[in-house]
Amino acid sequence: MKKKIGAKKPELSELGRVRDRISFLYLEHAKLNRQDSAIQVLDQRGIVCIPAAMISVLMLGPGVDVTHRAMELIGDSGTGVVWVGEQGVREYAHGRALNHSSRLLQAQAKLVSNQRSRVAVARKMYQMRFPDQDVSGLSMQELRGKEGARVRSVYREQSLKTHVAWTRRTYDPNDFEAGTPINQALTAAHQALYGLSYSVIAALGVSPGLGFVHTGHDLAFVYDFADLYKADTSIPVAFQMAAKYGEDKDIGSKTRLAMRDVFRNGKLLARMVADLKTLMGVTDEVDEADLVSLWDDKLGLQRMGVQYQEVGEDD
Repeated sequence: MKKKIGAKKPELSELGRVRDRISFLYLEHAKLNRQDSAIQVLDQRGIVCIPAAMISVLMLGPGVDVTHRAMELIGDSGTGVVWVGEQGVREYAHGRALNHSSRLLQAQAKLVSNQRSRVAVARKMYQMRFPDQDVSGLSMQELRGKEGARVRSVYREQSLKTHVAWTRRTYDPNDFEAGTPINQALTAAHQALYGLSYSVIAALGVSPGLGFVHTGHDLAFVYDFADLYKADTSIPVAFQMAAKYGEDKDIGSKTRLAMRDVFRNGKLLARMVADLKTLMGVTDEVDEADLVSLWDDKLGLQRMGVQYQEVGEDD
């Protein structure tokens, strides 16, 4: 009989909830293996073991080798995995959701498929950014203009506050080093925020591609969702890092570490989970049970795993 290595696969109810997990961990040029119920990371500095069930998302950069056993543990633990480019600049692939329920996904699909409800959700997202103003009567064009003015104002305020010169946002996704220090810091900060947003979206079973403001891209809703938090997290952190480290070649790494601290100290995960449920109109607890039902247009949900007979067929 083949001996099983490590701890048994945990029940879904035993896993750390999304809002209780550590935000994210970026790794590059390392080997990932499994040590019991922990992810073993080996690089030139040594070995460290990470409890898989307490990490929200792993961002795997260039030079990362992952064993089959490590991926098995990551999958069983519901840890989000995002394969990214150097410095976390680009996203290439992602893993499976923690939540097995499709309730939030169905709500999202229903809302985005109707023009009136889609605009209502978009307005709700803008309302989160303008809590003291009524945006319920504004068109999408008016909302975009209002948001553009707000973001420009945030950049100006942070520039004055940190004494970091600011002209405009410009970057090359294929050449991180070509950007100015502030643009490098903004890229690193935004990518960290995208990674965390992606993790929450995927873990709760919502589609990253069904955006309400952004559209036509497999990460459209990730961009929608992350935009809710940039003014409070990634933009101020980027300016602080640019002011502190200037021309430091490791500004990207230092910015990601600063974002990690903001995520943890600011309880952003809990806020994100609550916000996402509110946007989808699901304010009560989402059932995380591994349950599959059969749909019926007249009878509602029916049990799976039952051998049904034809209507009118005798026993």
